[in-house]
Amino acid sequence: MSLVKVRKVKLDVETVYHEGGPAVAQPLTIAVATAVVANPYAGGYEENLLPFMQELRALGADLSERLIAALGGAKHVQAYGKGAVVGEDGELEHGAVWHEAGGWAMREALGNPLAIVPAAKTIGGIGTRIMIPLGHIQAAYVRSHFGVAEMTVWDGPRRGEIAFGLAMATGGRIHARLGGLEVSQVKGEDGLR
Repeated sequence: MSLVKVRKVKLDVETVYHEGGPAVAQPLTIAVATAVVANPYAGGYEENLLPFMQELRALGADLSERLIAALGGAKHVQAYGKGAVVGEDGELEHGAVWHEAGGWAMREALGNPLAIVPAAKTIGGIGTRIMIPLGHIQAAYVRSHFGVAEMTVWDGPRRGEIAFGLAMATGGRIHARLGGLEVSQVKGEDGLR
């Protein structure tokens, strides 16, 4: 019997045309896919979380494909991140399973980019809002791509649930102008530069 029981999936897509300055020729699109699942360990302590983490890879792959489709294909994705909100009867470690499961699945769906997938996780109740950090998919030092994507579900996670989310974006912040490594300077050797 599967440890992953999905109650609902939500896909949010936003398009940003400007941030107070002139409208840009190519708007930024940010998408977040969230799945609300039953927490098989709610209310108790389980030593071995690895079976749950391994089964969550399929969910990560599904959410990744939804995001890639919403953004017009993997070639358009420049930034990513992941997040989890664990319902009150769980523990933070139940959300940490998403580091490997969600991150691995997203990187595989995108052709195995080198940069680490930024993450956020918390314990919370229904409607908890978490800001998923975003970073460039090939080089963590690309400052223009440091951003966030909001993840929230109006009716979750319930006490015995977890909301797992993945986020992708087609670029960096609109009007980014604070220097640092630029996309055109990425070497793609170590996930940093």
